[in-house]
Parts: sequence; structure tokens; C-alpha cells
Amino acid sequence: MDKVLRGLGNPGPPLRLEDVRELQRLDRYYYSTTNDSALRELVSRIRVGVRQVIERPMLMVDAAKCFNLKAFYVPDRKRILMDESIPKLKHRWIEAHEITHDLLPWHHEMMLGDTDQTLTPTCHEMLEGEANYGAGQLLFLRNRFVEEARGSAVSFEVVQELKKRFGNTMTTTLWRYVESAFPDRAIVGIVSAHPHPRFRSDDFNPLDPCRYFIRSNAFATRFPHVTEIDMFAILEGYCAPRRGGPLGTDEFTLTDANGDLQLFTTETFFNRHDALTLAVHLRAVPKAVAASPIAEAI
Repeated sequence: MDKVLRGLGNPGPPLRLEDVRELQRLDRYYYSTTNDSALRELVSRIRVGVRQVIERPMLMVDAAKCFNLKAFYVPDRKRILMDESIPKLKHRWIEAHEITHDLLPWHHEMMLGDTDQTLTPTCHEMLEGEANYGAGQLLFLRNRFVEEARGSAVSFEVVQELKKRFGNTMTTTLWRYVESAFPDRAIVGIVSAHPHPRFRSDDFNPLDPCRYFIRSNAFATRFPHVTEIDMFAILEGYCAPRRGGPLGTDEFTLTDANGDLQLFTTETFFNRHDALTLAVHLRAVPKAVAASPIAEAI
């Protein structure tokens, strides 16, 4: 990733993926998994040099259905193929993900391969994990994001500012912020449905209430017993029944692995699709102070 960024002149945010594609001589095309004839024609025009794909153009559709993929990287022709049904908000991350496949030479021989090894779920998960990591390194400009994040106090407002500055989604920005910016501080990021029962969908599962439960290293170490169900119960206690915007803030206590009470502050914002929450450790609670009902339960 350093080589790519140097090749672009170490640009500031937001990173222009079209510049990366030009540097790597990559093309991008869109396809439709619902239109077999259009995909077959696209594969024919691409003239992929992989024998199995030539003999069976619909391998792409089969792979997409098997692994729930929304994009492919074709190394022979340095082409990125993306499902046109992908919401535009997700295009940036997915494109960076596929660019990373191009940047990692050992991925090339594995892409659309026909050996037992390349088609195993374990191998697929390894490749996808590396591509996700690389996408984050690109879109957040390696350490540039972390350096800018640490220049301000921890807050949801800073996450929103970084989202605009780096041009990425709120979800990916929150994730990067929690996992990378402050590893030694207990912080939690949550992406969930609206916490207020009034706006809860019919398929809401109380045993799986959060789409993403993101923990800093410090939180995972100090509060290994705290689950997403515990945290979602806290959100339910303070989030207002608003259709969008800030849903509320609160302070709460959790018992750490040593049995000591710790005070947190939390705030939640609803973007009309997901509720995004940032909870940050403040300080230890003196033992003379009584525990809150939530802390006692957790």
C-alpha cells in the first residue's frame, strides 16, 4: 500500500480510486447477476484467459451465489467486475477491496481457480480477509486516519468529521476509529437497527440485535464478558423515538474483569438506515458509589 500511495504522490484525503485504477492500469465494469445473457456477453468480450471461465462463462454467477459475492477481480485482463445492484454507498469499499486483490500477487493465481484448494471456504475467507484489510489501508491512507483521529478528543462528532474528510461511509469510519485509533482505551462501536421499540422491524432478533459489535483491544481485554445484547439493552434505555439524527446520550457503568466499576459515556445517531453508537470509557467509579442497575446486571 505504501508503494501505491507513494506512486500517487502521497495524496491527502479523500483518496481518488480512479487514480489508483489508472496507476495500476485497471478497468472497471458492471454486470448483472439477474441477466445471464448480458453477463455471458461481457465474459465473451473480456476474453478471460482462464480455461474454466471460457468453457463455462456462468462460473461467475455460480461463484457469486456460492460465496454471496458482489464483485470479482479478473487478473488476466486486470478487470474489476461489480454487480450493478450494489448500493452506491458500498461501491467505494468494494472497489478498494478488488483493487487490493490486484495489489497482492499471490491472489492472482487463486482468483476464479479450479483446484480443490482455491475453491475451499477457508481459502476464500483468507483471501477476502486480506483484501478487506488492504481496502482499509488504502481508503484511510495507512496511518493518516489514525494520526488525525488522535488529534482530537474521542467523540462521535469527530467520527462524523472524519467520515466527510476521508470520503468513506459512517460504518467503515466508525469501525476504523474504534479498532485502530485508540487501541489502549476501552471503546465500543455499534451498528444496529433503531433501538427504540417503536421503530423496530418485524424481523428484529433480540438474540442478535446488532449488525456490528466493534470493540477496541482494550475493551475486549477488560470487558470480555460484555455482549452485544448487554450493550443493546443500554441503548434501549436512552434512545429517543426519532426518525433520524441524534437519538440521545447517556452515562452508564460496567463491571470490568477485575470486578471494578467503570464509567462510560455513550451517544447514538440514526442515519435512517442504521443506528450508530459510540461508547467511550471515562474513569473508574469510586467503590463508595453504588452500582447502577445495569452494571449490577452485567
